[in-house]
Amino acid sequence: MSHPIMTCLWFDKQAKEAFTFYQSVFTDIQLISENPFTVNYSLAGKRFMHLNGGPEYKINPSISFFYNAENEAEIDRIWARLIEGGKVMMPLNTYPWSSKYGWVADRFGVNWQLMLDHISGDKVYPSMMFTGDNNGKAAEAIAYYTSIFPDSKTVQLSPYGEGGADVATHLNYAQFQLQNQAFGAMDSSHMHEFAFNEGVSHVVVVDTQEEIDFFWDHLTAGGQPGKCGWLKDKYNVSWQIVPSCLGKFMSNPATAPKATYAFLQMSKFIIADLEKACEN
Repeated sequence: MSHPIMTCLWFDKQAKEAFTFYQSVFTDIQLISENPFTVNYSLAGKRFMHLNGGPEYKINPSISFFYNAENEAEIDRIWARLIEGGKVMMPLNTYPWSSKYGWVADRFGVNWQLMLDHISGDKVYPSMMFTGDNNGKAAEAIAYYTSIFPDSKTVQLSPYGEGGADVATHLNYAQFQLQNQAFGAMDSSHMHEFAFNEGVSHVVVVDTQEEIDFFWDHLTAGGQPGKCGWLKDKYNVSWQIVPSCLGKFMSNPATAPKATYAFLQMSKFIIADLEKACEN
């Protein structure tokens, strides 16, 4: 697999508005493509897709995004923009793990953890919070994901420990890699009114039907297949397993309607059926 794992953010008619806002916040952002349904861009090398999906799902703090600032001036500037119309989750301050750190939900509900002194080589990466029935399963999930994806490894597992803010053996912070891309995870026993949902999903782009079948079979084990390439894994985290040829079909006005009609009938993507529909 040579394609990066993307992050999809689900919006209700605000996909372009959110991207325009992030252009005003971050200096290292680059538009890749856009259409009435999606906006695709790169932020500090991390691929994002905004989807105009409708009102069904709301983005929540179960998946947030670490942003490793270069210096204090950058973190102060970004924080000031993100809190405009947003909500402070943890104040920007000095903490035992960072000389400057803060957690904010922006005006669109997207959660950002801004940080100095971070160990990750990736400037931006998603972090999953395991709450409710999933609480205490972060380490298990990391082992599960790294067993599925190539070029994967566990980088750091830091439990709360005795006297910590949660169960001693649960993970306060963890970092791992899937396909050489950074991801984070943590457990939380506190009462939360949120859990993993379709508001934030991981998008795996592949070239062959064999790859689609592999990831679909492994990630739906104990989970739930959805429609149009979407699925939920055993922890209720949402994934999209998408063939790379879909981008070609969707960018061509002659094949886009045919491709859309074809994949709306699918659960798991079948490349042969998609190609056949676009040939007719």
